[in-house]
Amino acid sequence: MADSPHPPSGTSATLPPSQWWEIKVVGVPLLDDLVFWRLQEEGCQGTASQVVNQELTVCGYLSLDRVQSPDLEQIAERLRQAAQSVGQPNPDISWQLITEEDWAHNWRDYWHPQDVGDRLVIYPAWIEVPQDCERVLIRLNPGVAFGTGAHATTQLCLRALEQQLTPPLQQPVTLADIGCGTGILAIAALLLGADQAYAVDLDPLAMGAAEASRDLNGITADQLWIAEGSIDQVSQHIHRPVQGFCCNILAPVILKLIPQFFDITAQGSWGILSGILDSQKTMIIDALCAHNWQILNTNHEHDWCSLTIQRN
Repeated sequence: MADSPHPPSGTSATLPPSQWWEIKVVGVPLLDDLVFWRLQEEGCQGTASQVVNQELTVCGYLSLDRVQSPDLEQIAERLRQAAQSVGQPNPDISWQLITEEDWAHNWRDYWHPQDVGDRLVIYPAWIEVPQDCERVLIRLNPGVAFGTGAHATTQLCLRALEQQLTPPLQQPVTLADIGCGTGILAIAALLLGADQAYAVDLDPLAMGAAEASRDLNGITADQLWIAEGSIDQVSQHIHRPVQGFCCNILAPVILKLIPQFFDITAQGSWGILSGILDSQKTMIIDALCAHNWQILNTNHEHDWCSLTIQRN
């Protein structure tokens, strides 16, 4: 992964100041993907990592009102066990309380515009946009609870969206973003030519995050509908099946959602799945095939993969 912050998704510039537990894991670079995945499983709402002089530092963020010190002790022990299970030395693990302002100040200094694929660029909201930018520009202002769009799982989704939304589009496209965070994938789809998008997330903080991102990118509420929930909220709201959907969450959650994909799609609809480790790919593909989905494309970055699928 890049030597830069890479939380999984989302932002909330409008949230009041709050306190967070910052869990710091220092170890060998080979632990990067494993630590990221484990911190996500533990409920961290954002991560940031960097590698300096062959030493990995990963920080995960948990809201103070969600965990206490004994919980952090247990999380640290599970992280050490995970490292041992893959034959790596125990990482050094520590934690401290920080404010959202402290976190933002720490990473804003080294998060810069980032090209994605052939057509997209993610641009921090506080940097002036150049007049001669030739790429499709996504503005983002992530807070501590969400991310910059730099993580491999998000990058894989964005590149897959480029492939699915290559101009000229043959028909109007509606899209659902399941587990939207900042709404970066839904926003990217709209900027690439989709007509309408529906974004949902189980985390209530994501609602303010996605709405702030929507406004920042000049997208209207009619173009991007945002709600707390999952696939069932989308299926209750839409009047007709979507042409495509994105689902960038952890593989065990995707596995549980696969039977519900039919609720929002029709024959020929496509989907982009990410948040899947290479070691989990076969499990997900088997489940998709059992539910009448065809695998169109598979892409890889580091230990992660994305799947582009189509309903038979």
